[in-house]
Amino acid sequence: MKNLNESLAYWNSSPKSISAFKATQTFMWRTVQNTKNNLFGYVIEAVLSPVIMLLIFGYLFGGAIAGSTTKYIQFLLPGILILTVIPLTVYSGASLCLDITKGVYNRFRTMPFWQPASILGPLVTDGIRYTVALLSALTTGLILGFRPEGGVLGTVLAILFLIFFAFSVSWIFSTIGVIAKRPESVSGSSMVIIYPLMFASNILVDSATMPRWIQVIVDLNPISIATTTVRGLMSGTVTSAEIVGGMVICVLFIIVFAPLTIYLYLSKSNK
Repeated sequence: MKNLNESLAYWNSSPKSISAFKATQTFMWRTVQNTKNNLFGYVIEAVLSPVIMLLIFGYLFGGAIAGSTTKYIQFLLPGILILTVIPLTVYSGASLCLDITKGVYNRFRTMPFWQPASILGPLVTDGIRYTVALLSALTTGLILGFRPEGGVLGTVLAILFLIFFAFSVSWIFSTIGVIAKRPESVSGSSMVIIYPLMFASNILVDSATMPRWIQVIVDLNPISIATTTVRGLMSGTVTSAEIVGGMVICVLFIIVFAPLTIYLYLSKSNK
């Protein structure tokens, strides 16, 4: 904490734009250090969990839904990538809540630095976690027979979109993290929000096979919209409407929840 205090105080004497950048950079480094201290848990969550989910869903439902595990993998993998990365976004809010409840937040607010950096830094660094998890799931899918018809470009664009989508969703849980009294409350809230949305989506099953009234609900689900975008990019069939739909969802999440998170955070510092 001493080095963090000295760094932030030093950078605060620089122009404000540099101070904001350097402060964010410092909190990014802090998040990396915290991850290194919990490397085992990181490996379980970001590396092994995606592999296990792909194996379970692929072999459990492959024959029943598509008649072939290999054939189902083509449809399933883009959805599994969403299923892989979304739960990881909860850590942003839980970590923020932990800083507040442990009193670290009170120390931060006395330091002369750009305050939103303590939120933005961890959220940006979480992109590393998302990337590792996505590559782990993708590699497993390739071993199991997945072949992205969209080629390398489509796959890369899909991964980049997924990282951006996860970043936008992480702002939702950051808002909850500022409000919640305990980190466990953030995790509990995530189960109520994430899992109904994930399983009422087109991650595992094509919505076209559902009754019409359910199909409408599923197709309007933000997770379904993101999954459709990823699926289109990786299969090479993506349309401009699917890309726009996916990006609009991301931008809306950021526009609504990023200012709200920062407002609540700064308001709390005045108490």
